[in-house]
Amino acid sequence: MALTLEREAAPIVNRHRVFGQDLIAVAVVIVVAAAGYLLFPDNLALLTRLIAIALLVLSLDLVTGYCGVATLGHAALFGAGAYAAGIASAHYGINDPLLMTLAGIVAGAIAGLVCGVVILRAHGLPQLVLSIALIYLFHEFANKASSWTGGSDGLSGISADPLFGTFEFDLYGHTAYFFGVALLLIALMLLRILVRSPFGMLCRGIRQDPLRIRAMGASPKIALIKMYVISGAVAGIGGALNAISTQVVGLDSLSFTQSAEALVMLVLGGTGSLFGALVGTLIFMLFEDYVSAANPFHWLTIVGALLILVVLFAPKGIYGTAAAYVARRREART
Repeated sequence: MALTLEREAAPIVNRHRVFGQDLIAVAVVIVVAAAGYLLFPDNLALLTRLIAIALLVLSLDLVTGYCGVATLGHAALFGAGAYAAGIASAHYGINDPLLMTLAGIVAGAIAGLVCGVVILRAHGLPQLVLSIALIYLFHEFANKASSWTGGSDGLSGISADPLFGTFEFDLYGHTAYFFGVALLLIALMLLRILVRSPFGMLCRGIRQDPLRIRAMGASPKIALIKMYVISGAVAGIGGALNAISTQVVGLDSLSFTQSAEALVMLVLGGTGSLFGALVGTLIFMLFEDYVSAANPFHWLTIVGALLILVVLFAPKGIYGTAAAYVARRREART
């Protein structure tokens, strides 16, 4: 009888534990966002840009960290969201920030579907080559469709109405920053639910042993395409936020460099962990901003040295290595 009660109580305890972890995650993001607002009140544009890139890195973590798909073209999804939000405003007069964000989500999801269908036809190194080819194709398409995208000059004429009709997007970036923090919190909580769901566990299983998953009757390719669509939607949110906050969209949002930097940030923080993606983005962008200002001629050397040290001495990333160390200490105590 006692054993039965313990088994019935276990799921309840686990649910409470997971709910507590979610609350801690929300609290940590809010505390870091508040600290950023207090410490860098005159540099909110950088922090808003950081949030937009963090959404891109989170989306990359879904397909690379959780599914094991190698890609160097993920900025295509980010850029699709940015251009969709910008075109909705500049060409169709849709200036509501929520509708612009929705346009970014839809465009990012469609771009994710296209990229997923193409990239998942190969494995390993050919998969990586396909992703690079796609980012160049997206970049060239945006460059040639200059009547819609502005081409190499960038898409301008973007404006955003006051959020909820009250909070204006001022030059100081207060509204854009808080809007970005809210989007990040919502995306983070939904993704935490996603990666713990049966679908999320299926994707982890595909990364570890796709043949066994196929033998169990599931379709790895369909599951990965679904994850690519979700990843595109998240990246589209980041792209839309970037368009809303800067009011311009350039070809750099579709660049190979943007894709490569997103992958570097993910590796820096730790793959297969949502918090790892956030930590990697935060450290890389703040470190890059500080070092480039302190030493504008040799800052790339310093950033490269940091990455070498992390890869050599913290192969799981900064957050991943720290989390593994804490887990080992906890096991040792018990």
